[in-house]
Amino acid sequence: MPASASPPRPLSSRKLDILYLVFFMIHIPIILFVDLAYFYPPALTPSISTTLRTFYVETYADRFFISPPAWFKAFGVLEGVYHLPISIWFLGAIWNDHSLVPLHLLIFGLETAITTLTCLIDTAEWHAYSEVQRGRIYQLYAPYLVLALLMVLDGFIKVKQQIMTGGSSIAVSTGKKTKES
Repeated sequence: MPASASPPRPLSSRKLDILYLVFFMIHIPIILFVDLAYFYPPALTPSISTTLRTFYVETYADRFFISPPAWFKAFGVLEGVYHLPISIWFLGAIWNDHSLVPLHLLIFGLETAITTLTCLIDTAEWHAYSEVQRGRIYQLYAPYLVLALLMVLDGFIKVKQQIMTGGSSIAVSTGKKTKES
């Protein structure tokens, strides 16, 4: 059982958790085959990674993938050492309604919002790109920022509820409180 004395709520009653679960299911292959491919030795780079990255660069001309600045490479390291492991953890934790999901959503969402906002701000300075070209990049990154901010808000509200109720688990769908042991 998760770190909670109460049984898990059915996933079907947790609409945001369904959204998060789908996101992490999609996010993990993107991390492995697109984002981290930069770090793979050429002989070990999966062909799907080369195909996906080539398509992405040809379609969007994303400078972060053409000639990434040092800070973007650092964000890539963060994807490998933090995003990948926590995303894998989220799959089981969300499914099982683990009581630490809200805290980890808050942390993941905040880190993701900061790094994504950094990319969006930098993109605004790509003066050699047309507004249409920058707009295509914004269309890719902005939804990621919105989802990250939703995770921050949702995680904060749920962590605050847990703290304010003295460690109680909140059944959000019914509003009922259950005391953890």
